[in-house]
Amino acid sequence: MDISVIVPLYNEEESLPELYAWIDRVMKANNFSYEVIFVNDGSTDHSWDVIENLSANHKEVKGIKFRRNYGKSPALFCGFEKAEGDVVITMDADLQDSPDEIPELRRMIVEDGYDLVSGYKKKRYDPLSKTIPTKLFNATARKVSGIHNLHDFNCGLKAYRKAVVKNIEVYGEMHRYIPYLAKNAGFDKIGEKVVQHQARKYGKTKFGLDRFVNGYLDLISLWFLSRFGLKPMHIFGLTGSLMFFIGFIAAIVVGFGKLYQMWNNMPYRLVTDNPWFYIALTMMILGSQFFLAGFVGELISRSSQERNNYQIEKEL
Repeated sequence: MDISVIVPLYNEEESLPELYAWIDRVMKANNFSYEVIFVNDGSTDHSWDVIENLSANHKEVKGIKFRRNYGKSPALFCGFEKAEGDVVITMDADLQDSPDEIPELRRMIVEDGYDLVSGYKKKRYDPLSKTIPTKLFNATARKVSGIHNLHDFNCGLKAYRKAVVKNIEVYGEMHRYIPYLAKNAGFDKIGEKVVQHQARKYGKTKFGLDRFVNGYLDLISLWFLSRFGLKPMHIFGLTGSLMFFIGFIAAIVVGFGKLYQMWNNMPYRLVTDNPWFYIALTMMILGSQFFLAGFVGELISRSSQERNNYQIEKEL
C-alpha cells in the first residue's frame, strides 16, 4: 500500500464527508493505493455515524472509536499502530489542511529520502492570540530540540516513512514534538514543506491557550528524558554531590571561624546562632536527597524493559 492517511478528530461530523471526498480525489488522480484511518477521539456528535457510513461505502475507510476523549497523541498512537502504508500522512479533520499537498509530501519521503516531512503554514488564518504564542513556542522548540530547519512543530499535516511511526511512542500531549521524538529515535532526516492553510469551514477550534503552557512543560520533560532518561545519576548525582560539597565546606568554615575566635579570646556566638550554619545544613540535606533521587532513578532505569531497546537500522 502506498499511503496511509491518519485523521484524528473530535466533533467534526460536518467536515468528514468533504474531507474524504477530497482525499479520494487526490489519490485517484495520482493512482495511489491508500487507506484513510479516522480516529474518533470520544466525539459527542455524530462523527462516528459518519465514519461508519463512509466505511460501509468505501473499502479504503477504516475507523477507531475511543470510549472517551483522550487527546490527539493517543489518537495518533493508535492510528500509527494500525497504519499499513509505506508512507504515513497525518492531517487534521477540520479542512484546514489541504489533501492536495499529499503527492509532494510523499515524493519528498520516497524520492528525496526524508524520514519525516513537516508542513509549515507560512500564511495562517488564525487570530494574533494564537499566532504570536505559536511563534514563541516554535522558536523555543527549535532551540531545545536542535531541529533548526522546522518553523511549525505543531502542524498537523506531516508525512512519515513507515519505519518512523512504528518506532516512536506518542503519548500524553507529545504530538507537538513528533519531529523531536523521531530525532531521538535516530530518524534525523527531517524536512519541511510550506503548505496551504485554510480558514476553518465548520465548527470551532478544540484547543485553548492552555496548550501553550502544557507544550512548554512537555518540551522540558522530553528534553530531560532524552538527555538523562537512561542515566539519571548523571544529573541528580552530580547536582547532589555539588550541593553537599558546598554545604559541607560552608559548615567547616562556620565551625573553624568559631574556633578561631575562641582561640584568640575574641567575642563569639553559638554556631546555631549563625544563619550560615542553617544554610550549609540545608545544602547538605538537599544534596543528599538529590543524590538518593539519582540512585533510585538508576535502580528504576536498570530494571526497565526498554533500557536496551536500541534502534537497529540494518543487520548482515
